Amino acid sequence: MLPSTVPLSLLSPFSCLRLRMERQKVNVNRAALLQGDRRRAMTTYRRMTLCDTLQFNFVNLDQLTETYNTSFYGEYVTHWPEYQRMCVHPTTGIPMAYTLGKAEGQGEDYHGHVSAVSVAPTFRRVALGETLMAELAQMSELVHNAYFVDLFVRKSNQVAQDMYHRLGYIVYRTVLNYYHGDGPKGPFKSDEDALDMRLALRRDKERRKSSVIPLDRPIKPEELEWV
Repeated sequence: MLPSTVPLSLLSPFSCLRLRMERQKVNVNRAALLQGDRRRAMTTYRRMTLCDTLQFNFVNLDQLTETYNTSFYGEYVTHWPEYQRMCVHPTTGIPMAYTLGKAEGQGEDYHGHVSAVSVAPTFRRVALGETLMAELAQMSELVHNAYFVDLFVRKSNQVAQDMYHRLGYIVYRTVLNYYHGDGPKGPFKSDEDALDMRLALRRDKERRKSSVIPLDRPIKPEELEWV
């Protein structure tokens, strides 16, 4: 662990982020203890490994959470290991929440992307998702020097949208029929639009045009710049 007295200006970007994250965890856990919330206070935050993907079932019970194949998780863990984060119970080792992310784009469109954020039903409403999302934004800003962070969310998922708005995200544009329906027997019977939401980072002010000025029309999936 890095000493808390080290000035951030003397550290490398990655070490600076580690120290910020350690300080943030201390503050989060202290606040949770003061509020009597032992579930959040006892949470362990760490980097995800490929073995963790074999224990996701408890977190992925929510029908809004996508479960991908092993090669998908393997690509993320291999290419962007710093972005893949887990919350686990310190005594049982049960996965509580996780985020999947990556860096993509070129030039002024270089940004961090939230591919997934999921919290197990038992551990919701204790700010685990918010904490992981804050980590991902810090990683994008301090390590990758990105211009913004973006994500896609179902238009019907108001709970997630509310959390993203609290974190400073805005709706940049609508992507028509981004999510495919599951058919008459599935939880989502028909196709659904996605909201492309963005969070401007400090470097956004260097762009010729801000990344968070909303687009005035919806787009189709084939018009997306990144897949």
